[in-house]
Amino acid sequence: MGDMKRSFDVPTLPVDLTDAIERAGYYPALVVDVVSAALAGEDVRSHLVHLETTFDRDVIRRHVTVLVLTGSRLVIAHADDHADEASGGADAPAGAAEGEVATATTESIPLSAVRGVMLTHVVADPQNYVPGSLGRELTLTLGWGAVSRVDLLPATCGEPGCDADHGYDGTISSDDIALRVSATADGDQALRQAIAFAHALSASLGE
Repeated sequence: MGDMKRSFDVPTLPVDLTDAIERAGYYPALVVDVVSAALAGEDVRSHLVHLETTFDRDVIRRHVTVLVLTGSRLVIAHADDHADEASGGADAPAGAAEGEVATATTESIPLSAVRGVMLTHVVADPQNYVPGSLGRELTLTLGWGAVSRVDLLPATCGEPGCDADHGYDGTISSDDIALRVSATADGDQALRQAIAFAHALSASLGE
């Protein structure tokens, strides 16, 4: 088989974003190309790269999320791996294990469509909280209306003992993406980068 040649020319990412993707270690060449293609040469204002590792029975699965803020968009890239069951079928060599397949998806959201940026800080030993530390763990939640969750509860009139049917009360909340970042698991730099990205995105929504 001959050497594989590049089919597409994609713009080069900023060095700090490329370095962050390479540090995550999840097929960095693939993730860099996917993010580059989605950005299409637009300038990067801020970014956040988050790697999550889960266990699927006896198999370790990885999932990387890349958030990139530009002057007009929030670009989100997801990449993960899973077993390709087809590779273990009748056509597979005897004794071959299930193959691995990586999937990468990008989404581009106009900043005007981003509805909220929420930071939840988790602070251990709050009675001894050190001002300015902001804890050692946080969850960054972004909403833009792609996923809405409806919570319904039976409505009441407030009258004790009333068993009449008052219908339902409900709330609709957006919870499109939530990333948990821990200084213990991910490092202090990852925590600082998450906070910096949240601040940059929040500031951009007011422009």
